[in-house]
Amino acid sequence: MTATLVTHGLTGGYGHRVLFDGVDLTVAPGDVIGVVGANGAGKSTLLRLLAGVETPHDGSVSLSPSDGFVGWLPQEHERRAGETVGAYIARRTGCAQATAEMDAAAAALEEPAPRGGPDPADVYATALDRWLASGAADLEERIPVVLAELGLPVSVGALDQTLMTALSGGQAARVGLAALLLSRFDLVLLDEPTNDLDLDGLQRLEAFVQGQRGGAVLVSHDREFLARCVTEVLELDLAQNSHRLYGGGYDAYLEERATVRRHAREQYEEFAASKADLVSRARTQREWSSQGVRNAMKKSPDNDKIRRRAQSESSEKQARKVRQMESRIARLDQVEEPRKEWQLQFSIGAAPRSGAVVATLSGAVVRQGGFTLGPVSVQVDSGDRIGITGPNGAGKSTLLRALLGAREVDEGSAALGANVRIGEIDQARSLFTGALPLADAVEAQLPELSPAEVRTLLAKFGLRADHVGRPSQELSPGERTRAALALLQARGVNLLVLDEPTNHLDLPAIDQLEQALESYEGTLLLVTHDRRMLKTVRTDRRWHVESGTLQEL
Repeated sequence: MTATLVTHGLTGGYGHRVLFDGVDLTVAPGDVIGVVGANGAGKSTLLRLLAGVETPHDGSVSLSPSDGFVGWLPQEHERRAGETVGAYIARRTGCAQATAEMDAAAAALEEPAPRGGPDPADVYATALDRWLASGAADLEERIPVVLAELGLPVSVGALDQTLMTALSGGQAARVGLAALLLSRFDLVLLDEPTNDLDLDGLQRLEAFVQGQRGGAVLVSHDREFLARCVTEVLELDLAQNSHRLYGGGYDAYLEERATVRRHAREQYEEFAASKADLVSRARTQREWSSQGVRNAMKKSPDNDKIRRRAQSESSEKQARKVRQMESRIARLDQVEEPRKEWQLQFSIGAAPRSGAVVATLSGAVVRQGGFTLGPVSVQVDSGDRIGITGPNGAGKSTLLRALLGAREVDEGSAALGANVRIGEIDQARSLFTGALPLADAVEAQLPELSPAEVRTLLAKFGLRADHVGRPSQELSPGERTRAALALLQARGVNLLVLDEPTNHLDLPAIDQLEQALESYEGTLLLVTHDRRMLKTVRTDRRWHVESGTLQEL
């Protein structure tokens, strides 16, 4: 079954703050609508409203048929304590809820039917249909097959033994992808589904979205994914407090948006020039009129009444011209000046040049549980710009920790060069995951700055008064990433290590990061699955890590 979702005048936000107002949207079978906008524009809020998880400030959301099976997959994987892989997938696919509803309906069959209520047999029939539609009947048999295809061989017996909290970030991302691939939703709502996925996972996700019979609404900052999948783009413009639906896909959206913004700027400039010209002319006419009145009031030396009358009539004529000019100004169609979006202005603080050799691994082996990286022998020289790719779980992050000396090698040797100043954004954004308020967490990393200077720095990254006092762990992933970027700007570094830096960053911030990397002159180690970033950012070496081995391409 497929379903159509329709919104009328949808308004959403949090507290008294409205993020978007009056959104009219239709998601029909086959539609793939990408939602874009700066962090904080309300993209995740919109998905929660579409899913029925939150109540809108105004407007409505309707689904036809009303019993359509809608799947909402939030931005973070919500690895709950004690939840197994099997239970997680059952929850994310909606099978767990469908099973609970069917069990409750079956239990109600044994009780006397409530007077005036629905027939328990009808309720059970509806619940059974939904349970079958969710794919719960054979979910346990399908899970191991899909997990194996994604490189996570988990037997049926292990599904209820392996805890989600025991998995790495990459493994959890693949289990999340498996849940999506196993789902049988009539319409899907996906919030940042590409985060933490490797290239193989991205291709599988794209195939899933492109093969959907039903509709999809997705939030993503992966430009290549958007370009390949979406049929329309809904832009939530926080600066203009507006929204606009663009047809024709992502690349067409970029072109049309540039045209729309250029026309808006041209219309305002034309209006402003016309108004300024009329105001100037009115001012001149007013000065002439005032001068004419003053001259008319003076007594002529020859007491010539005719001359005085002519001067008076001239001043009245000038006054009429002033009134006409003011009327023309009032009749101008007002054009509001387009407000400029807040943009991240970002640069990477430079440190004195390090030694010629930045880091080396010689026959290095790192063992972690049942995984082994190596032996690896590599040398990173000053000024190298190295792009690092590979599947999730291949050992990329382990390689970085060994190079930086954050993880001792079990065999071989590792050495860090002289005068190396490291700036790092790790995949987990681990500096900002605790209960410490954001401002305090940053002050701990930048003791040379005063509290006022720390707050000024964070404000430049869009982290203002309502952010700095909150516990770091309560910030959104995008906000934690911007805090990490703030540290890079404040510190002087000559070795920059970025592990999936675009995860959770909005599109304008990604553009700014790419520009900052272009002007950065130090050593760079960049791990990313962002295909456009790999094309855009200049690198002179490429490493590929797979199954614990490193190959220089």
